[in-house]
Amino acid sequence: MWNRPACAMSNLSRLKLCFLAGTLEHGGSERQLFYILRALCQAGASPRLLSLDRGEFWEETIKALGVSVTCVGDQPSRLKRLLRVLKEVRKGPPDVFQSQHFFANAYVGAAARLLQASGVGAMRSNGRNEAAESGTLGGWLNLRLPKIMAANSQAAIQYAISRGVPPSQLYLLPNVVDTERFKPSGPLLNGSLTLIAVGRLVKEKRLDRFISILGRLRTDFHLNVSGLIVGPGCQSEDLRPELESQARSLKLFSDCLQFRGGVADMSSVYREAAICVLTSDFEGTPNVLLEAMASGLPVVATKVGGVPGIVRHGQTGFLLEPDDLDGLTAALARLVRNPRLRTEMGRRARAYVEENHALQRLPVHLSELYQMALPTRRPSPARVVAGNPISTRAQS
Repeated sequence: MWNRPACAMSNLSRLKLCFLAGTLEHGGSERQLFYILRALCQAGASPRLLSLDRGEFWEETIKALGVSVTCVGDQPSRLKRLLRVLKEVRKGPPDVFQSQHFFANAYVGAAARLLQASGVGAMRSNGRNEAAESGTLGGWLNLRLPKIMAANSQAAIQYAISRGVPPSQLYLLPNVVDTERFKPSGPLLNGSLTLIAVGRLVKEKRLDRFISILGRLRTDFHLNVSGLIVGPGCQSEDLRPELESQARSLKLFSDCLQFRGGVADMSSVYREAAICVLTSDFEGTPNVLLEAMASGLPVVATKVGGVPGIVRHGQTGFLLEPDDLDGLTAALARLVRNPRLRTEMGRRARAYVEENHALQRLPVHLSELYQMALPTRRPSPARVVAGNPISTRAQS
């Protein structure tokens, strides 16, 4: 059966798989790609990776798995990039050609169709924003060219359905976390409590909200809290100078707020914090929340994208509307003042991740995804209901 881990590993070992990444920079999508490639290698498969970037954060770590990494994005022309992708894929035609980023989906979908392989696209956010960033034509091509679309949130799946993608072509591929690496630390020392926000220093993460909230907690609520922002900018956008200026104007920089930049070992950073805060305008299923929850941290987050699917309001954290600064601040003040509540919410958060997003579940998810992508490998047609593949035979 495909839904048994041992058999899943066996099935994965027989597949020829090639991936295309839009970038290998320091981000959650790229960490999930690393987890996928490692799981495939452990199953006995020999995946290949093409990238539109070169020399980025994850490249050497992925190469250390024994995965070949080839840059195919040296040319700015999309047509020349597609031709380069086709040239590389033809060297070892795969059963499945899979994208890791929405903006790379059109290359994967077109190449897979031309080479008669199964193309799997990716949706890593809520779908709507990814499509908008690609433009009208690009959004349509990235959404419709791949045969199967793997999304990491229900919000993205619902968006794809609203744009005419058949449910039978959609699969919910949840983010996973290494719960052995990300785990709770001992009790924090007395003193200032640290609130952590993790993400690229770009507009959509709305780290300006985090800084404003930190200022309110200190001045309006007179709480002894400090802030830690972890994450790099990106090539096209880096808001660190603006955020530092905001922190200075609120008299937070640098005694009460640190900018840590990109950090390779995030597990140790979460152990410095008491609460994880997410202030984004839109998300898919944020890696950072799952890692923080696995580390035993309660969460205060904006109610966007796939966040309500992983944070249980009042149980593992608090969810507020993005512009509700008063509510976000009050929720954090409540947690700062109540260590027992922090501990209990953190315990439940860890239990949720262990049950639903542990790394050990990944081979089964991948096996189900590739079963959908390769019709000859599945015993009966499959479709997606509420983001899960369900055999139509099982329903008869």
